[in-house]
Amino acid sequence: MDVTQLKAVVFDCDGVMFDTALCNRKFYDAILDAFGKAPLNDEQFINVHMMTVKAAIKYLFPEMDDYRPVYLKIKEIEYASFIPYMRMEEGLPELLMGLKAAGVFRGVATNRTNTMDRVLHENHLTNAFEMVVTAADVEHPKPSPEQLEKIMAAHGFEPKEMLFVGDSLYDQEAANSAGTWFAAFKSPGLDAHFHVDTMAEIGVLLNIDK
Repeated sequence: MDVTQLKAVVFDCDGVMFDTALCNRKFYDAILDAFGKAPLNDEQFINVHMMTVKAAIKYLFPEMDDYRPVYLKIKEIEYASFIPYMRMEEGLPELLMGLKAAGVFRGVATNRTNTMDRVLHENHLTNAFEMVVTAADVEHPKPSPEQLEKIMAAHGFEPKEMLFVGDSLYDQEAANSAGTWFAAFKSPGLDAHFHVDTMAEIGVLLNIDK
């Protein structure tokens, strides 16, 4: 990758910007418990961690034809109460400031839906990104490339001018289909152009001074 040609860095949220494992597990366990189901097992957790809420509900409640009771329970549970269990990745604010200083576009492509604004607000990141695309903003969320393509179309970026930082197979597939560079974050098993374990490593990769 020629870093001099890079114009945009786009981040996934869960597992990249934030360690949301405990948060998401508690959220889905609360939903399952409300319907008399056992907590998530490890396989279920891995799967729902990549999915949209809509896809996760279909996956966790295959016996249901009508999901309205589940969605009503989700509204009662209020996801925002679980946000304190999220842990921001060390070095994220510094990297975002460094990208801004270098004139690099900062974006988010996440399979979250209506919770993303609250997550950014609670962590003082509301103004830290030039564009945030959630699953609610596209017809086909990840692993479709539509979120990345939406950002490129809106700002006139070519695929090789964008680096997408993700941690899941969905992220990998989205980047591959969109034709962007892909950095796997704390995910050595993914097929990626780059593998990084910290935000500081992304800064080094892009020659960004904090």
